[in-house]
Amino acid sequence: MRAVTGLWRWRHNPLRRTTDLVEAWVALVAAVALCLAVPLAGWAAGSSAQHSLQRAIHAQQQGRAETTARVLRPAPTPPGAAASSEQAAEQRFRRAVVADWTAPDGTPRTGTVTTSRGSASPGDTFSLWTDRAGRPVPAPLARDTARAHAFIAGLTAALLAGLGVETVRRLVMRRLLLHRYARLDRAWASVGPDWGRTGTGS
Repeated sequence: MRAVTGLWRWRHNPLRRTTDLVEAWVALVAAVALCLAVPLAGWAAGSSAQHSLQRAIHAQQQGRAETTARVLRPAPTPPGAAASSEQAAEQRFRRAVVADWTAPDGTPRTGTVTTSRGSASPGDTFSLWTDRAGRPVPAPLARDTARAHAFIAGLTAALLAGLGVETVRRLVMRRLLLHRYARLDRAWASVGPDWGRTGTGS
């Protein structure tokens, strides 16, 4: 609104400088870009991320199968192995166990996997995702998680677009300000030596 008001005010003003009109147009273009281009950039980035993530989820679901594993015993800990801070934090919630499960082709498998501490006792069962060969793999990305990632991608793109518009606007305004100062310096240099003298301008 201020940009439109500025353009209207400078239309026929006798004190209007070229830089004033350019400044008002730059403000109007920046306002339009912030209202249209920024949301469009966020929507485009979010939609693209959403489609990519949904394709990845579909591919993961096609290449992975969920089965039920049964805990046989706790996994042995190598003697003298020092756990890192990340491993120690994970061990508070998950535990490595030796379990058996059935591969998608029906063959029995046994190996070391991680499960929640609440289902780490011998005989407990838990859900396990495997690839087509029966090897344990992470679970496919949840659709809610994918939507959250897409939203963050769109929001980030919108913020970056807005930052880009504002950066360009500030650079143009600085350029106009420097041009205005340069013209003022040239005008002052032409009249400055005679300023205040009797008969100046006669």
